[in-house]
Amino acid sequence: MTTATLERIAKPAQFPEEPVIRSIDLKFTSGRDVNAGLEDAVAELIEVASKDASCGILVTRLNPGRYTVALDESVPFGETYEAFAA
Repeated sequence: MTTATLERIAKPAQFPEEPVIRSIDLKFTSGRDVNAGLEDAVAELIEVASKDASCGILVTRLNPGRYTVALDESVPFGETYEAFAA
């Protein structure tokens, strides 16, 4: 019988560099800018999410022209969900 053990190697202590970005609020005045702006925000948060692989990204439309792009633990890692605020 063989047994395999997966161990997570502890990260060395580091000095805090910058606060981790968990969400980005966006406001657009032109519909032409929405897609590019959301894509840029999602790309930025993908980099943050990939460091600890614990959550995905939630894009929420708050009202026309206003969005929040955030790391969300209810979204599986590697996925991006969309929502509309009530």
